[in-house]
Amino acid sequence: MNTNVNMNRVHSPLEEIEWIGKLADLKEGHYQHALLLSAVIELLIEKGIITAHELASKAHALESEDAAATAGFFPSFDRT
Repeated sequence: MNTNVNMNRVHSPLEEIEWIGKLADLKEGHYQHALLLSAVIELLIEKGIITAHELASKAHALESEDAAATAGFFPSFDRT
């Protein structure tokens, strides 16, 4: 941990409002991306292009690959 950073720093009300606004923008962007992704997935399944099982299998495989690629890189976050 960096001891040069004071985590208890008092922020001005304007800085806090700015951070709250940034967080709200991020949450809105996340919601819009999640909504769009859900719509695309539902359309692909409805059109028979993929099945829900294929999608779940691919997501699991990608998660496993990601975990293997980052194993040891973030020791405190390893899922093992």
